[in-house]
Amino acid sequence: MRGGMLRDIDTTLLRAFTAVVDTGSVTAAARQLNRTQSAISLQIKRLEEMLGADLFEREHRKLTLTPAGERLIGLAIRLVDLNDEIWGQMTTPDFDGEVRFGVPTDIVPTYIPPILKRYNRTWPKVRVTLTLGNSQHLLERLAQGEIDIALTTDAEPVRNAETLRVDKLVFVGAPNGRAHLMTPLPLAIGDASCRFRPVVLDALREADRPWRLVLEVSHQVAQEAMVLAGIAIFAALSDSVPPTLEVLGRDSGLPELPQFMINMHLSPAASEPLVKAFADHVRSEFQTRFPKPGKMHDVAQASPMHKPAA
Repeated sequence: MRGGMLRDIDTTLLRAFTAVVDTGSVTAAARQLNRTQSAISLQIKRLEEMLGADLFEREHRKLTLTPAGERLIGLAIRLVDLNDEIWGQMTTPDFDGEVRFGVPTDIVPTYIPPILKRYNRTWPKVRVTLTLGNSQHLLERLAQGEIDIALTTDAEPVRNAETLRVDKLVFVGAPNGRAHLMTPLPLAIGDASCRFRPVVLDALREADRPWRLVLEVSHQVAQEAMVLAGIAIFAALSDSVPPTLEVLGRDSGLPELPQFMINMHLSPAASEPLVKAFADHVRSEFQTRFPKPGKMHDVAQASPMHKPAA
C-alpha cells in the first residue's frame, strides 16, 4: 500500500479463521487448535475488526462465509501454509528419503490427510509411501520390515504401542433408514480378520439379536454403499462416521459397543532420525486434535491381543 501505513496480519488470527472454515464451527476449530471456544471467537472478532468487515454470516448456529470471507479464505490458507513451511524449513533437519506408513483403510479419511499435508510442507524431500490394510496385516508387514510405522485399531492395550486416540465403536445406518428394525438384522461387516467383527457379533449375541451378513468385506467404502442403499447397517469408529450417514443411538434398540484404541507401532528402524521425526509428527497431529496425551504400553502393563485383526 503506497503512501499508507503498512499493517501486519497476525497469522494466529488467520489460522483460527481457516480452522473455522475447515471444520465448520468454532467448537470444532477450538478442538483442532487445542484452544477454548472463547479464544477462537475472540480471534475471529479481532480479525474482523482489523479488516473492517464481517467474515461470517451467523444464522441458526450455522456459519457461512460472507463475500469478504470468500475473498479472504484462499489468501489466508496460502499465508498460513507459507508460515508453516518457513517454520518447518528453518527449524527442522533437512531430511531426505522414504517413510513407509501403514494405516487401516477405514480411518484414512478421518486422520491421515492433514498429517500428510503438514508433513509434506515441513519435509518436502521425504517420500511417504502409504500402505493400507487391516490391523493384523499391517502388524505382519511391520514385523517383516516392509513398513516403518503402523497405526492399528485395538480393543485393548497392546505391548510396546502408543495410544493416540480412544474412540467409541458405534452402529451406523442411513438417515431415516429402517434396516436396524429388521429381523434378522442385516449387517455389513469386515472379513474374518477384522477386529470389529468379533466385538460386534458378540454384542449382538449377548443382546439376543439375530443377524444375517449381507456383506463381508473389510473396506468401509463398500459397507457405506450398502448402508446408503438402506439394506444394511455397519459398525465404525464414531470419528469416522461420514456426514451422509448417522449413528444409531440407544433408541435404535441396538446394543452398546465398546471403545477402541488407535495405536501407533514403530519398527526397529524407528531409531533412524527420519522415521522418528515422522512418528513425532503423527503424535503431534493427534495431540493437537485430541489433547489427551497418548500412552506407551510396555510389556508389564499390557496384555497381548487375543482377537483377530481389523
